[in-house]
Amino acid sequence: MESQKEKILVLDFGSQYTQLIVRKLRELKVYSEIVPYNTSSERIKAENPSGLILSGGPKSVYDKSSFLPDKNIFELGIPILGICYGLQLITHQLNGKVIPAVKKEYGQSKTRIDNKSTLFKDLPAHLKVWMSHGDKVKALPQGFIVTASTDSSISAIANSERKIYGIQFHPEVSHTQSGKIILKNFIVKICGLKRNWTTKSFVATKVKEIQSTIGNSKAICALSGGVDSTVAATLVSKAIGQRQYCIFVDTGLLRKGEYEEVLNIYKKLDLNVKAVRLGNTFVSKLTNITDPEQKRKIIGAEFVKAFQKESRKLKGVKYLVQGTLYPDVIESSVGNPLSVVIKSHHNVGGLPKSLKLQLVEPLRELFKDEVRKVGHSLGLTDEIIHRQPFPGPGLAVRIIGLVTKKRVRLLQKADKIVQEEIRKANLYDAVWQSFAVLLPIRSVGVMGDSRTYEETIALRIIESNDGMTATWAKIPHAILQKISSRITGEVKGINRVVYDITDKPPSTIEWE
Repeated sequence: MESQKEKILVLDFGSQYTQLIVRKLRELKVYSEIVPYNTSSERIKAENPSGLILSGGPKSVYDKSSFLPDKNIFELGIPILGICYGLQLITHQLNGKVIPAVKKEYGQSKTRIDNKSTLFKDLPAHLKVWMSHGDKVKALPQGFIVTASTDSSISAIANSERKIYGIQFHPEVSHTQSGKIILKNFIVKICGLKRNWTTKSFVATKVKEIQSTIGNSKAICALSGGVDSTVAATLVSKAIGQRQYCIFVDTGLLRKGEYEEVLNIYKKLDLNVKAVRLGNTFVSKLTNITDPEQKRKIIGAEFVKAFQKESRKLKGVKYLVQGTLYPDVIESSVGNPLSVVIKSHHNVGGLPKSLKLQLVEPLRELFKDEVRKVGHSLGLTDEIIHRQPFPGPGLAVRIIGLVTKKRVRLLQKADKIVQEEIRKANLYDAVWQSFAVLLPIRSVGVMGDSRTYEETIALRIIESNDGMTATWAKIPHAILQKISSRITGEVKGINRVVYDITDKPPSTIEWE
C-alpha cells in the first residue's frame, strides 16, 4: 500500500462487488485501494487512511468460519462505512445481534429513510436499492440508531458521534438509486475529503516518487508495445530522462507486422529503445507445452533472461520498470487470502533474486482507463493510448493447446483480418478488445467440392470499461460474416469460425 494524502481503504470480505466500490470512489476523485479483510489495525493506522469501507461478503457473521476484521479498527477514530456484510460485521463486533432472516432480500428492493443521517443528506425519503442478504440486524449496538429500513429488515444504521455507518444494500451498483451520492456523502461530509485525486495530480506525485526511488541510478524498462508499458516508460522518462533504457523483445508471439509497427511508434517518442529479436528462442521453449500457466511462467522466465542479459551490458542499472496494472494484481491474488489465482502474471509478485534489480511499477494502482487518462496527461497520441490490450505472453495464450511456428502464423493471419475489418467498420475504439483465438479443434468442411479437415478460429470481441468485467459485443451480423468469409477464404488451414458470446464473469477475457 502506498501513502496518499486522501485515501479510502476497502477491506475485502469476498464480495463480487468489491472492485466496484474502488471504481466508484475513484470516479468521485478519491484514491482508493483494496486490502485483505484481516489487515491489522496497526497496519491500517500506519497507512493513515481518511476512511474505511467494509465490503460485502458471502459468509454469515455468526458462523465459526466467518471472516472477521481486527476489532481494534473501530477504535482508530477513522470513519467507517459497512456495506451489506459490512453492516452486519459492525453490528456483531460491537455487541449487537445478527440473525438469519425469515424473508431473505435479493435484487431490487425499496427502502425508506427513517432518520436523515449525514449519509443520506440530499436524498428522497424512499429509495430503490439493490439487496443481496440472507441475514438481518436484530439488535443494534449501543449508541447506534436505525436510519433506514425496508418492510422486513433494518437497511441502515449510524453512530454519528463515532462516525460509523452501515447500510444493508449495495450503493456501488447501478441498480441502487442515488448510490453514488451516498458514497459521496461518506467521503465528503463524513470523511471531509476534498476529492483532489486526478490524473494530473497522480503524474505530479508519481514523478517525484520515481525520482526519489531511483535517484541517480539507471533503469531498464520492459516495453511490450502496449498502452501500459508505453505509459509507464513515458512516466519514468519524465522523471529520470535518458537514464532509462527501454528493451522491446520480439518473442515471435506478436501480432502480424507488430514488431515493425511498434518500433515506428517508439521512434516518435523520446525514449532509449533497443529491440531484441528472440522469436525462435521463445517458441522453442514452448514445445509440447499445453498448460496455460506453464506457458505464462516459461515466457516470464525467458523475459527475465532477456532483461538480465541486456542489463549486464549497462553499468549502474539497478531498477526494472514494468507496466503492471491494478487488475493484474487483483487477478494474481497478491496479498489477499480470500482470492483464488485466476492467472499468474510474470510481472506481478516480485522478481527472481538472480536478476538483482529492484522493481518499479508506476501504474500498479491504476485501472486501464485511468492509465489511458495518464497517457493523455503525458501528451501521448491516440495511436498509442487507444491500442487495445494485448496479453504479456502474446499469442501463446490465444493458441489453445500446442504452440508451434505454423500455428502462430495461422493465428497471426486470422487476427490481422479481425483487426482490419473491425477498423473498417469504425469499431476499434468502440470495443475493449477484438481478437482471434486458435482452438485445438479440427472439423470437417467443404471447399471447392473437396472435403477438408482443418482448424477452428474463435472470435472474441468484448466491451468493458476497465477489464474487470466485460460483456460480449453485439457486432452486426454482416461484419461477423465478412470476418468469417475472409478468414476461411484467405487463411489456409482454417475452415470454421465461431463467435464467443460469454461475459466476464463467468469467463475471463482471454481464453488462457
